[in-house]
Amino acid sequence: MRSAEEFDAARQLIAAGINDCEIARRLGIPRPTIQDWRRRPQRRSRLVSGSPCGSAHDFTTMAAAPYSYLLGLYLGDGCLSRDRRVWKLRIVLDKKYPAIIDRCRLAIDVLMQGQRAAAQSLKGCVEVSLYSKHWPCFFPQHGPGVKHKRRIALEPWQQALVDQATEEFVLGLIHSDGCRVVANDRGVRSIRYHFSNRSEDIIGLFSAALDKLGIHWTRSTKYIVSVYRKADTVRLDEFIGPKTRAVPLEGVHYAA
Repeated sequence: MRSAEEFDAARQLIAAGINDCEIARRLGIPRPTIQDWRRRPQRRSRLVSGSPCGSAHDFTTMAAAPYSYLLGLYLGDGCLSRDRRVWKLRIVLDKKYPAIIDRCRLAIDVLMQGQRAAAQSLKGCVEVSLYSKHWPCFFPQHGPGVKHKRRIALEPWQQALVDQATEEFVLGLIHSDGCRVVANDRGVRSIRYHFSNRSEDIIGLFSAALDKLGIHWTRSTKYIVSVYRKADTVRLDEFIGPKTRAVPLEGVHYAA
């Protein structure tokens, strides 16, 4: 679905007497679409300004917990790719953790009522995916190139959802680019959490979420945020714990 801005630009060129081939070349829009707009100018009413899919979304009604979890997974191991008129969300997860794979599929299914996420087994991993024209609206962080080479910032409506379900956002980031380590410090068993990402913006989102939860963190390396203090790892264990025991949505919130 094309945006209202593209439609208006095409209509202006049509009114100026420019032919369909030239309009298609200038705007990067297929010629059949330009021809359709020339024949049916009322098509403008179907388009919504500022919305990549052309639909109006009320994000205040979106379920905060599954969205925040899926956003964390997307920022870590997810991407969007165009397939003709729709988009494909792909989340690539470690095959060793089927509970996380199931949890990811469930989060997608909750957000996209009436659709079911697919899971394709690949070498050493599983790709969870679903086709929809709405994904660029749900994840406006999408863009060309790898995430760590472009700016990543949450829209106000995304931040509002993350503020409602901060634990879920942290959980999604840990399930994608983090780990829980059981260390042996001179015979004393201790838990440590690490989150690794090459994007300074994503690291900033993760550390800000920890701050909101009152969890102390440290930058152990340029690309790694670590949580060492016992009180803080105990707090993380309340909603994260080992990756082998991630459990699905229960009621209005996830439990771990």
